[in-house]
Amino acid sequence: MQCILLAAGYATRLYPLTENMPKALLKLGDKTILDMVVDKISEVDDVDGIYIVTNEKFYNSFCDWAKTYTGGKTVKVLNDHTTSNDNRLGAIGDLKYVIDNEKIKDEILVMASDNIFDFSLNSFVDDYRAKNTDMICAHTIENKKELHSMGVVELDENGLVLSFEEKPEHPRSDLGVPPFYLYKKETLPLIDKYLAEGNNPDAPGHFVPWLIAHKPVHAFVFDATRIDIGTPESYYEACELLKQGRLFEKRL
Repeated sequence: MQCILLAAGYATRLYPLTENMPKALLKLGDKTILDMVVDKISEVDDVDGIYIVTNEKFYNSFCDWAKTYTGGKTVKVLNDHTTSNDNRLGAIGDLKYVIDNEKIKDEILVMASDNIFDFSLNSFVDDYRAKNTDMICAHTIENKKELHSMGVVELDENGLVLSFEEKPEHPRSDLGVPPFYLYKKETLPLIDKYLAEGNNPDAPGHFVPWLIAHKPVHAFVFDATRIDIGTPESYYEACELLKQGRLFEKRL
């Protein structure tokens, strides 16, 4: 299994914090957000290598980080050669870029590089092995307003994905989908097909509703804290909670 970390965004909502610093390399205490994500990935024996895909602006910053990485996984930083939001490839475009550039023919764990969380990725992988289908993650969103800005999923009693809607005006459930995905190696050519049909290359969740029309997809439902560092407010809140020792305390 290979892990692909999506880190090619420009994080303009976090300006001025990210004008010259990629979001994933912002510090939370003595660690970067990326350190915290990679620590979780490092616990998964199935993962052989980690590919971090970024852009021209932040490529050297991630290369500098990689030189300091002392974990047990192989890490490679890739430059998608985009320079702004205007010419970005989008998350699914970046996914294809890594797969093609590195000639990956393996199953993949796909994650955003800016979400910190308090559950074991091994549990996610174990459920993926048991179900033997592509798999997404889902968890109950207590603040219903947040459902309008993320993917929302309906599941059957066995966790099979029945519907998936990105940023719904009228959510069909309270299960939000964070950017953690496991795809079988047989699914990789479908990413090409999805893009060739002219579908949205941006947010990684856009691929899921298309995929469930072609093959079964299950969801791993976790009950743990996840924080999307997307705004200055969410970043400073995470910093403060960390200082108080309450970063992953369950909050309504």
